[in-house]
Amino acid sequence: MEHDLSPAALAGLRRPRPYPAVSVLTPTHRREPDNAQDSVRLRNVVAEAKKQLEDDPAVTRVRRTEVSRELDRALAEVDLTHAEDGLALFAAPGEHQVWTLARTVPERVVLSDTFLTRNLVAAQAAERPFWVLSVATDRVTLWSGGAGRVVEDRTGGFPLDRPPEDFDPERQERIGDAPSTFRDEGTRRFLREADATMGRVLRAHPRPLYVTGPQAALSLLAEAGSAVADAVLVPHGGLAHGTAEAVWQAVRPVLDDEARGSVEAVARELEAARGRKDFAAGVDELWESARTGRVRLLAVEENFRVTVRDDGEHLVPADGDDLEAREDVVDEIVERCLETGADVRFVPDGALGEADGIAGVLRY
Repeated sequence: MEHDLSPAALAGLRRPRPYPAVSVLTPTHRREPDNAQDSVRLRNVVAEAKKQLEDDPAVTRVRRTEVSRELDRALAEVDLTHAEDGLALFAAPGEHQVWTLARTVPERVVLSDTFLTRNLVAAQAAERPFWVLSVATDRVTLWSGGAGRVVEDRTGGFPLDRPPEDFDPERQERIGDAPSTFRDEGTRRFLREADATMGRVLRAHPRPLYVTGPQAALSLLAEAGSAVADAVLVPHGGLAHGTAEAVWQAVRPVLDDEARGSVEAVARELEAARGRKDFAAGVDELWESARTGRVRLLAVEENFRVTVRDDGEHLVPADGDDLEAREDVVDEIVERCLETGADVRFVPDGALGEADGIAGVLRY
């Protein structure tokens, strides 16, 4: 199952495909007893997708058989023991993909000429993914973080292990003592290699970067390379050989401080926008502003969801069984804002007060 929505992966999902490109979304659960229903619910929504293929006169029998087979292959790849809060299955002639999301999604089936991406985009924005690079003189390890955890990541060829070097008695005799590991040219070469490797990862998967290690290693890495120039340095040794939990505990206080600062900064910007009359709140107003590219900053409470329908002039509240209901309008607003260059921030529930879960600062 896929999780990391890189720019290249998103572009690939949005590529037009021969009709029908089928998107199947369903909420899932991380823990018992709620996850007991996930398997049945998933099979039912896939069955609904096949029914829609059967009932669609624009889908030929050959195409229907081919896409149904891809849906079955996608279903077989789902591992609900590692489920998060949502699941997306994509199937089209000759291909299928399975994505797990750290944000709940509405249950739905969509047949179109491209895959439905707005829920993936919103989940990625809400998760605020980041990288952690743990540095030692003999090993550099990469960790992928987000949604309250980190896991080791082997993107780009990480972890890097420094090859053993032969002991050089003549060199030791020249300098009069054993060389410091942080003055050693071999260490410098190794860390320059790690910096270059991390640079390639960041170009393909841009995220905030945190670097852990002994202070001497951090200083040497900052001197030796350029990819970590904008990284947050976390002086904490031993993590290149450590566990995911140890890395998480080391970076968590830094992340918590940044999150508090971000919420306070968002509150100040929204308050200033009220005074300038470029403040917007509520899904109806922000949906229209997002469509026209007017949103500069969007703030969304983490668990804010609302079901609406379009009455032709405004978005109005709707029941989930309304055939014209839009259960993921918040995700649609998030995606539209990101596409037009807005800064999107997810804040704790209740942080926006009377703004009703979603607020923004307009460009004009």
